[in-house]
Amino acid sequence: MSTYFDDLETRSADAREAAQLAALKANIERVAAAPEACRIAAGSVQSLSDLQKLPVLRKSDLAQWQSDSPPFGGIPVSNLAHVFQSPGPIYEPGGITHDWWRMGRFLHAVGIGAGDVVQNCFGYHLTPAGMIFESGARAVGATVLPAGTGQTELQVQAAQAVGSTAYAGTPDYLKVILDKAAEMGVALTITKAAVGGGALFPALRQEYADRGITCLQCYATADLGNIAYESPAIEGMILDEKVIVEIVTPGTGNPVAPGEVGEVVVTALNPDYPLIRFATGDLSAVMPGESPCGRTNTRIKGWMGRADQTTKIKGMFVRPEQVAALVAHHDAIVKARVIASRDGAQDAMTVQVEATGVAPEAVAQSVVATLKMKGTVEVVAPGSLPKDGLVIEDQRSYD
Repeated sequence: MSTYFDDLETRSADAREAAQLAALKANIERVAAAPEACRIAAGSVQSLSDLQKLPVLRKSDLAQWQSDSPPFGGIPVSNLAHVFQSPGPIYEPGGITHDWWRMGRFLHAVGIGAGDVVQNCFGYHLTPAGMIFESGARAVGATVLPAGTGQTELQVQAAQAVGSTAYAGTPDYLKVILDKAAEMGVALTITKAAVGGGALFPALRQEYADRGITCLQCYATADLGNIAYESPAIEGMILDEKVIVEIVTPGTGNPVAPGEVGEVVVTALNPDYPLIRFATGDLSAVMPGESPCGRTNTRIKGWMGRADQTTKIKGMFVRPEQVAALVAHHDAIVKARVIASRDGAQDAMTVQVEATGVAPEAVAQSVVATLKMKGTVEVVAPGSLPKDGLVIEDQRSYD
């Protein structure tokens, strides 16, 4: 297998900037020609630095646009094969042309290719994560077992039966599968793992290494596809070749000083769905220099927290507006607070609600209905939750 996915990974900074500017100008023209799209005028960008003059597009803006002009808010979409729904709700398009979400580059860096069987444990129901990784697997010539989530015993049986050699999914679920396999006395042949949708803690990566599994992580979203990925050097995350990433002061579009932590704003150079200056709500920082692996693109430090309270738990975003929906969904709830923590190597969610005369079990159904996942419910007395403005608290350590 070649070290690199293609020649784009080792091109000069000048060649990369010229190609990105050409693609950006073409996407600006596409957007400007759509009367209900991003409110950007044709010819507004003549250099990459001109991006700073354009407005930042936030998820809340996109959700409002989509409400006014469903399903994609007037943004010009072509080569549409699928429509997905993420919490919000926000709708994302999907295509089936070659490596539409650009995930093949990451899987290649993990060492996945022809002859591998990828057990894809990302969800296929409404959300695009399963299809994102399946598209990447096709791009590198691998076979896919579309396993989705849950039913761990069946996951083990299927992995053994088809000879899965690679895993794709959230960082902690692979350990669940491996531990279940050990409990069942089943030897699996998984030696590679491509993970995302949550933090890969150093201790968990080391545990996988001790089991003979190379585990690398990517940074991707449903809206944008792959943004950055780890190489075997494991020194930061290398930006994908088809995105422009800015690090800005949270809540603004103003770039921070080199190396400072700020919000990740991404311009996708996908002509089928041109998102321009899309704010991820994630924090990161640019790293100096190039990766020791020889890839020449800019590196970021990876996910360093949220610029807002929206938090990723068990691979799914939980947003403040969902917590508000929980309060409205159950008459007895006065106030709610979601706490993200760790239970061993896995994410855990606790939902504290101020209420009287209601059992936790009665609230649990409302939690699933509004937050789209299960969690431990704690009913506390009215007035006892902190008055600090937080509705989502992340107690996880990422050291």
